[in-house]
Amino acid sequence: MFAGSALAETKIGFVNPIKVLEQAPQAATARQKLEKDFQPRKDEIITAQKKVQKLEQSLVRDADTMSESVRKLLERDIISQKRDLRRVQEEYGEDLNLRRNEELAQLQREISKVIKQIAEEGKYDLIVGEAVIYASEAIDVTGKVLERLKQINGKKN
Repeated sequence: MFAGSALAETKIGFVNPIKVLEQAPQAATARQKLEKDFQPRKDEIITAQKKVQKLEQSLVRDADTMSESVRKLLERDIISQKRDLRRVQEEYGEDLNLRRNEELAQLQREISKVIKQIAEEGKYDLIVGEAVIYASEAIDVTGKVLERLKQINGKKN
């Protein structure tokens, strides 16, 4: 009987973390920033790939007319450039993942802060997010979280 009355006074909310991460304007801003920051390196990789492809095409096309020494030099050059390209691609991927994780961590901190503010303002006792099988719309505060994140994003811009 006491458990029932204590439960009746408990205010619970739910946040859909996937929806927040997908729809928060800060997420779009972070994606655009990453794309802008990493585009020059991506362009360099594409240019290097095209250069290697041209060398390979040249080797295939002109192999019969090349001297043995020139052909071997070209083959070594292609192998060397492919090795360098793989290294640059791996570094690019690692750097991109690191920055993506940093941006995601920053966004998650901001989302947590907003959820805590909403919980305190709304006098929620509990707000759950992950591993929820069902939550009624009556307790879903995802919209409030997204609206607050939009307001915060508007103040930054």
